[in-house]
Amino acid sequence: MIVAIANRDGCDAAERLSRIVLADGSAGHVAPVRLARADALLRDVADALHQLCSLHGRHPGVVDYAVRADQHPAAAEWFEQAAAAFADERAYLIRVSAAAGPPPGTPRQAAAEAALAAQRHAIDLLARSVRPGCALGAAIGVTLDWPVIRRPLDAAAIRLGLDTLPNHLPSPAQTMRLIDTVTGDGPIERAMTFGLQQLLAQHRGLWDLLVARAESRG
Repeated sequence: MIVAIANRDGCDAAERLSRIVLADGSAGHVAPVRLARADALLRDVADALHQLCSLHGRHPGVVDYAVRADQHPAAAEWFEQAAAAFADERAYLIRVSAAAGPPPGTPRQAAAEAALAAQRHAIDLLARSVRPGCALGAAIGVTLDWPVIRRPLDAAAIRLGLDTLPNHLPSPAQTMRLIDTVTGDGPIERAMTFGLQQLLAQHRGLWDLLVARAESRG
């Protein structure tokens, strides 16, 4: 899924990318809100966690690939923190998903699996891109979008009697500073914007899929 690159509007790069995350990321979708509610059907929660595992429960993940693909010197410390934190996030996601149980039977399962495979492929391509800035943009996108993804994950952990995990990802302020440091020229910023937008598009696609699967189960 290809989305349009944001236009320059006079604000700095960090603010531009932050606006994109707010407008196009998981915060603008109804699914995370529904899944974080106490009355969410456990089968829908289990399905969501299972499908999230298929995208972000794998190793290497987005940040791990991006570390290898986009060796910008100014990003080294940020990447080190993000990679270590996402190792914990993967383990947390897998643990809560296992406690929630297997995904429920759902009509058109083969089509859903094909859609997820396409999303995984798209995410991997972004994170492994050698175009300077693209992989970093994808890594920044998943980091900035993750707190919203964490809401249904934490809600499920509490509901299932599991301990929640402190969030050790780079803070938004750290990430904003990184963006402003590395976007010294137009091509880098455009590539970062592309990587970030496409990563967010895959997240929106996942939420859309989860809503459709829940509706098909009745």
